[in-house]
Amino acid sequence: MAVIGGIGSGKSAVTDLLAAHGATVVDADIIAREVVAPGSPTLARLVAAFGAEIVSDDGELDRAALAARAFADPGSTTTMNEIIHPAIGVELLRQVQAAREHTSVVVVAIPLFRDEHRAQLGIGEVICVDCPPELAVERLMAHRGFTRQDAELRIAAQLSREERLALADTVIDNAGSVDALREAVDELWDRLSR
Repeated sequence: MAVIGGIGSGKSAVTDLLAAHGATVVDADIIAREVVAPGSPTLARLVAAFGAEIVSDDGELDRAALAARAFADPGSTTTMNEIIHPAIGVELLRQVQAAREHTSVVVVAIPLFRDEHRAQLGIGEVICVDCPPELAVERLMAHRGFTRQDAELRIAAQLSREERLALADTVIDNAGSVDALREAVDELWDRLSR
């Protein structure tokens, strides 16, 4: 199954709860950090496109510096995505295939899900974690230290809420309490593990 949702929607909370039930989680956000590790070809391509200023003194990608350049305009966002997404896709497929060799329930957390991922990754069901965009902005500001402008730019650079909901087989509303989210995930797990 795939778990999708915009930044600040609560995808990680849902995948953590599914992992607690025994699912193996393959997280595209973690893979996105791995593919830009110091010395990686993907980081080198980002530097060529956006400048050496996106690398910190210790050789790590400076995500804030990249975001300032990449989310400044749609063309820059496209350039960043064209560099990063293919590298993520290759590693994502490798990890999903490896996970399926060891477990029966694999959850793929993928914020930029597209319909072709169903076939590419063998996804049976798409779960969308949803909340109103303003709530996502508030969460990003409160829990991740984003400015309102940065949070809004990140949300605008992703699939729209409507596009995500159209891809979903099941929607988990995460506009309420942690207990309500836990109950929704428990019900999902009960249904999927029958």
